[in-house]
Amino acid sequence: MAIIVAGNLTIKSGLRDEFVAKSLEAVVLARSNRSCEDFSVSPDPIDPKRVNIFEKWQSQADLDVFRDAGPETDVFSLVESFDVHEYEIP
Repeated sequence: MAIIVAGNLTIKSGLRDEFVAKSLEAVVLARSNRSCEDFSVSPDPIDPKRVNIFEKWQSQADLDVFRDAGPETDVFSLVESFDVHEYEIP
């Protein structure tokens, strides 16, 4: 069963571009992972504090392994709030 991770983050004022730049390493690592079918961290075209997140993984176990081994950054210190959810799809 595949896993979709989707939603958005509200980034502290003036720090959205920094957040996206600091996310680049995770995007590159995820997309090079055979179990990752898609991974995107994108600035919203309307809201200057919003970043949209989309990931598709082959399984929850694959996602968990990636999260446990992902890059160490302080990227989440830039986040004010988030609305991101995981969905299982057949």
